[in-house]
Amino acid sequence: MTESDSCSNDDGCGSASDGPPPTTHSHDGAHVAQLSVPEMDCPSCAGKVESSVRELSGIKAVDPQVATGRLTVEYDEAETDVDAIAARVDAAGYTVADDGGETLRFSVPEMDCASCAGKVESALGGVDGIRSAETRPTTGTVVVTYDRNATAEQDIASAIESAGYEVTETTGKDDTGTGQQDENGSIWTSSRALKTWVSGVFVALGLVFFLEFLLPGANAQVGSVLGTALHVDDVLFLIAVATGGQEILRGGYYSLKNRNLDIDLLMSIAILGALVASLAFGEALYFEAATLAFLFSIAELLERYSMDRARNSLAELMDLSPDEATVKRDGGEQVLPVDEVQVGDVVVIRPGEKIPMDGEVLDGTSAVNQAPITGESVPVDKTEGDEVYAGTINEEGYLEVQVTAAASDNTLSRIVQMVEDAQSNKTEREQFVERFSAYYTPVVVAFAVLVTLSSPAVFGVAWSTAVVHGLTLLVLACPCAFVISTPVSVVSGITSAAKNGVLIKGGNHLEAMGAVDVVAFDKTGTLTKGELTVTDVIPLNGNTEQDVLQCARGLEQRSEHPIGEAIVARAGTAGVESAEIDDFESITGKGVRADLDGTPHYAGKPGLFEDLGFDLSHVHATTDGGVVTKTAQQLCERNNCLDLLDDAVPELQAEGKTVVIVGTETEIEGIVAVADEVRPEAKAAISRLRSLGVERTVMLTGDNERTAGAIAREVGVDDYQAELLPDEKVAAIDDLVEEYDGVAMVGDGINDAPALASATVGVAMGAAGTDTALETADIALMSDDLSKLPYLYELANDANGVIRQNIWASLAVKAGLALAVPFGVVPIWAAVLAGDAGMTTAVTGNAMRLSRVRPTDE
Repeated sequence: MTESDSCSNDDGCGSASDGPPPTTHSHDGAHVAQLSVPEMDCPSCAGKVESSVRELSGIKAVDPQVATGRLTVEYDEAETDVDAIAARVDAAGYTVADDGGETLRFSVPEMDCASCAGKVESALGGVDGIRSAETRPTTGTVVVTYDRNATAEQDIASAIESAGYEVTETTGKDDTGTGQQDENGSIWTSSRALKTWVSGVFVALGLVFFLEFLLPGANAQVGSVLGTALHVDDVLFLIAVATGGQEILRGGYYSLKNRNLDIDLLMSIAILGALVASLAFGEALYFEAATLAFLFSIAELLERYSMDRARNSLAELMDLSPDEATVKRDGGEQVLPVDEVQVGDVVVIRPGEKIPMDGEVLDGTSAVNQAPITGESVPVDKTEGDEVYAGTINEEGYLEVQVTAAASDNTLSRIVQMVEDAQSNKTEREQFVERFSAYYTPVVVAFAVLVTLSSPAVFGVAWSTAVVHGLTLLVLACPCAFVISTPVSVVSGITSAAKNGVLIKGGNHLEAMGAVDVVAFDKTGTLTKGELTVTDVIPLNGNTEQDVLQCARGLEQRSEHPIGEAIVARAGTAGVESAEIDDFESITGKGVRADLDGTPHYAGKPGLFEDLGFDLSHVHATTDGGVVTKTAQQLCERNNCLDLLDDAVPELQAEGKTVVIVGTETEIEGIVAVADEVRPEAKAAISRLRSLGVERTVMLTGDNERTAGAIAREVGVDDYQAELLPDEKVAAIDDLVEEYDGVAMVGDGINDAPALASATVGVAMGAAGTDTALETADIALMSDDLSKLPYLYELANDANGVIRQNIWASLAVKAGLALAVPFGVVPIWAAVLAGDAGMTTAVTGNAMRLSRVRPTDE
């Protein structure tokens, strides 16, 4: 990837995993250590590790290898050792694998905003032995890598709970599933919601007495506290605070305990400040305190509801795979949890059932709906030897499938894991928001203090009004909607793409794809199907198409060349039987020879038949008693005669086809043209990309100039480069990257790995079930369907637009409300509902629009 795609571990890049222990050996008198640092997965990461290790004395050479996650260090044993090197890697923020480390995922469903995550991070910061902790409020999970020799799982869970959040489940990092417990009932009937509704009832009752014209004379004094009179409405408002403010004050306590200036602490200060001003100074701000408690509780419920919507988009992916499988064991069938099914077991899938595991069909035939994995809208026929994926649906037939991957390592599990990990690769906008928010809250809090102290003198308002203005600004001081605006958009976009067969491995790649100006394509297997097929059969000299295919099949069925395989396949499809074959011979560089039913036959290049003495400029096409192809009709213009050398063969070759002539020693029987067929959706996909705003499309291929030109013209790319070696493809991509802001390379993910890595965004075709393709590219199209590429570009463009809208709208609303507060035009309820709940709900709802983007049938 380019530098713009790099990420740091501080941003959650990478993930810890077990690996081989450090190894050492001597080299030219120096010691060399090799350490596994799986989190070191970008150039920026490598730079930090190298700089940190070089601070040690005795270090002679440091070689961080990002591609393999290995760190090779040459050092003087008299001055340092492996433990010291590992300590410097830890100091850079990375973990050396297999040194007692373990990674766990904790489900914390109540942690649903940035401020919640901040409190959890602060609490975990005080636990010894924690190497890295990543909070994911969009999925309600905390991923912690720790030294199991220094701390324990229960210590980490206790730390999270000390921040005020319940841990509902703990799973290994590689386990699938949200780790989030199923909640009974709706968020609107939860215990917090019930307290909120009770609080609202008391606020309403208090208003009845507060507004004296409703019940004249009813708002009597019922007592006093600290010399301040309490009336009926004051008592009702206090009860509203006590019921609706419990969770707020609890959260504020944990925020203060962890020294985290977040919305819970700010709201707690605002509520307690209003009560202190009322009881100690007689300012009568009970209504404001009750309003804050009630409305902010509603705001929290709305935010939780909005975040649940975002989480559900990921949960839908996780729910695709069934929990149980029917396994053939001990001469019968057993229903087992999928975790107990082993590689090599045979599972039974009946019509209408989901396929529980990745595997290979042993017996049966059926159509399988692969849309959950590949996004293909049409079921795919499966028979013996075909591969099937967990989470896909058996439409009609009975299948027996031999399991090829464990539940934690199947295609669906890897997709879910990568979608979850994608949240760690933050966009540039997300990193900007985090930097900005670190300054935003202190500045607004300082502004609140300034407004409170200066309003009486500057605006001539009463102290009670000034305090209300200050409390209102405290409400606006937390940038929750601003901070959440990007993550929910990224989660929505990535999960929407995954459900449509496109795996995006990070928000940074989603952002980069939306800014692409040039799309470069590999040819074979990308724009074309990657398999040779017979495109034309031209019978000559009175022969039929059946005659030509029969001879061609007999000659080629002993050949291992892909052209021969294509001809045999076409003959088999046409139901043509082979003749009896004797004396097969391969003529190097020209073709093959064999006796068919006792008659010598040849198949090969035009030069082979010239050597046999044929006049290729005068060959008669079959017009009666045979099948005349469209090509034959176009070429045969005079006396049913073809000029193979100057007309027929060159024209076929100009279309990117390979020509095979079939005949005997005395007669040319026909022509067979073979080509790698262009994908039927390729031309429409390229046209769609252009209409969506891609400036330029380029084809890069190692094929010859003639074939490349024919394919380029057929699919409609703007430019092409032919006869490229792998390193020349990389150079071509580098040139495009220098000329344009963003370049996407689309290839098969294996042969094109260097070019995919050099592009701004690497996109792999047909990655379903392919580990290498999934690991190589930034984005993977799970099926061999190019029509998903315009969908991907449109989704990425829309996602960038939604992120911009969310960031600037939330910032503008917050800033506008904050600046308007000193002028008395923003009541405290408006700050709570518009500035907090309203914007959080709005940005989440806007992000959910990305799920409406769908691939179009071209």
